[in-house]
Amino acid sequence: QRARQLPTLSERDVVNEVVGAASAAVEPAREGPRVVVLDYGAKHNIVRSLQRRGAAVTTAGPEATLDTILAGRPAGIVLANGPGDPAALAGAVELVRDLLRTDLPIFGICLGHQLLALAAGATTSRLPFGHHGSNHPVQDVRTGAVHITSQNHEFQVDRESLPAASGFYVSHINLNDGSVEGLAHRERPVFSVQFHPEGCPGPQDNQYLFDEFFALLAARAGE
Repeated sequence: QRARQLPTLSERDVVNEVVGAASAAVEPAREGPRVVVLDYGAKHNIVRSLQRRGAAVTTAGPEATLDTILAGRPAGIVLANGPGDPAALAGAVELVRDLLRTDLPIFGICLGHQLLALAAGATTSRLPFGHHGSNHPVQDVRTGAVHITSQNHEFQVDRESLPAASGFYVSHINLNDGSVEGLAHRERPVFSVQFHPEGCPGPQDNQYLFDEFFALLAARAGE
């Protein structure tokens, strides 16, 4: 009886439960490209992976607005991971939709990937069986390469719901159940993955995705 009375994930504001007060700047003094990490419960190794490549990283919490983000003149945006049902985060989806109207490189991870999909017009749903652990095979359909990934999520992007007019396509698939594991835009510097390229602990196969993001930052800086 007590278990039936518990609220579902969709009824809880779990992002604010884990993020807490407004996020502060992490290391804004570096000389490298300024990257804003939208923190919905971000793993520390996302920030470290960016810093190792020379980024000046700032974090912004769920209360961030487009104006406050752009005021820092970022070179790119990382939509970080976090808990819960992405469809319950209407404000975050609207912010990502606004960010998509800019020309900034954007990299989504886990919940950030789902928010990006929702902003592009897709839907999400709960997986029959959640993905957890560090041994999930994922294929990068752009190259055919298969990587072992670290995962921890209960929701997925619904493949058939992704509008063709959005410009996004499925870039990664889960080889266990065929679910969507990544999206990329055909023309713009925007992509995302469902798994954790920063996996810590976890396989380091997927750190190459941070290199891809930095290549997009460098390309934009050279325009």
